[in-house]
Amino acid sequence: MSVAPRKELGQHFLVDENILRVIARLAELEPDDVVLEVGPGLGVLTRFLAARVAHVHAVEVDRRLEEHLAGIRRTSLHWVDALALDVSALDPPPVKLVANLPYNVATPIVAESLELDQLGLWCVMVQREVADRFFAVPSTKAYGAVSVLVQLAAERTGFHPVSRDVFRPRPRVDSALVAFRRVASAASPDVKRTVEASFGHRRKTLANALALAGLASRERSVAALATIGRAPSVRAEALEPAEFVALAKALQ
Repeated sequence: MSVAPRKELGQHFLVDENILRVIARLAELEPDDVVLEVGPGLGVLTRFLAARVAHVHAVEVDRRLEEHLAGIRRTSLHWVDALALDVSALDPPPVKLVANLPYNVATPIVAESLELDQLGLWCVMVQREVADRFFAVPSTKAYGAVSVLVQLAAERTGFHPVSRDVFRPRPRVDSALVAFRRVASAASPDVKRTVEASFGHRRKTLANALALAGLASRERSVAALATIGRAPSVRAEALEPAEFVALAKALQ
């Protein structure tokens, strides 16, 4: 391999093609799909996707990889930070996100991509602990803001642990493929603000966390919690995703 992965970019290049069949199954690839891939690396997954779908939009920030990615058929390369890319302007418009996501941006990419209504299915390779967070249940350590935001918009359709040996360099953490399908639009701005404020101080009671975040006074927060049938002492991790929608409405 002629390109050394950069730790600061969260790069762990996919080098074992055996995992690709699992990706194809979980991503439910169809010949007319247009796929968004973030962090294509050496192009192993990119070439696999391009041979099976109508078009691939590959988003990469590391120009050193250009020789590995140039010339792949039915593929558009976008040399930009994925978090700065206007996905809604891509033509043809992608309908699925299928990617081995860079570790350092996996969570924000998934969270931001939920707001793109054109995306209907995700199949992403991420650190195992990140994959667990997406569909964690309330009152667990893994449950947090991203759990709520993902679950309000999507349902999990697949999960597959991934060996460390499929990457170079071999990561020190476990990874997993997680697939999920959209079932609703992304959380509204009001709900998103409420969720993020609620988990901003997760060791505090929810009423105190909302006050510390400046979203609402403690008194107003306690009243809103009473409206949804929750005690003043409740913490954010106890609420189901749908309760945050009700809480945001009550706070208004």
